[in-house]
Amino acid sequence: MSGQEPGPRRLGRRGPLVPRVGLGTWRRFDLPEDQQHVADEVVASALACGVRLFDTASVYGRAEEALATALGDRQPEAFLATKIWSEDVAEGRAQLDRQLHRFGGHVDLIQVHNLIGWREHLPWLVERREAGDVGLVGVTYRRDHHMPGSGSRDDLVEAMRSGMVDVIQVPVNPLEHAVIAEVLPLAGELGLGVLAMRPFAEGELLPGPAPEDLTATGCATWAEALLRWTLSTPHVTAAIPATSSPRHVAANAAAGAAPPLTRQQWDLIHRLAR
Repeated sequence: MSGQEPGPRRLGRRGPLVPRVGLGTWRRFDLPEDQQHVADEVVASALACGVRLFDTASVYGRAEEALATALGDRQPEAFLATKIWSEDVAEGRAQLDRQLHRFGGHVDLIQVHNLIGWREHLPWLVERREAGDVGLVGVTYRRDHHMPGSGSRDDLVEAMRSGMVDVIQVPVNPLEHAVIAEVLPLAGELGLGVLAMRPFAEGELLPGPAPEDLTATGCATWAEALLRWTLSTPHVTAAIPATSSPRHVAANAAAGAAPPLTRQQWDLIHRLAR
């Protein structure tokens, strides 16, 4: 449906080629130290499957630390995306400094989480991009997120048009699809990369219909159908499902290697999700 064949996609105009499926860490990598082996196994599986885009955040508990530890000396192989979360510029700067220390002095994508303080943060983040500390600057947005200070869709559109943003991260799934009509086409017009969070709506869309109901979708499992639905949505660069299962990492990577859905398959999955 999207017209984009399998294979890496460029993350916006100035970004590198990234695989169609990355790995999120929300609620999966906030692990105690004695459970670090879980993150180690998931990251090892991801890299073995060609998944090298990793998304985390300073607000995700121990997730950043667990990810950095799991990557170890393989960090140069990864595309690292993280986020700052503060209305205060000084605290935002401090968060980024800690992230740069944790990830070897460079972050590939730094995002303003839920547009909190975005007007204050974007100018200095662009300076850090120009200095080479970060590769790309982005913002994340989720319409029904109620963090204090979270931005609106109008804020998202204004930030996208500011000329300071390279990438947006938004939910794209059959339950959360409001961005498809306006936001994603604007991203395409402006040449911005799009990371799709929550392709499974954090489990709300699972377990889904029976396998025999999926025949016409061309997908073997409902998880594959949902992920391919997101990836086949026009202007989506990559999806970043979160998991703590090496097996699921491999399955997600395989779904990312499949061809785009036809319009009929995409519509059918949308109907089945309802």
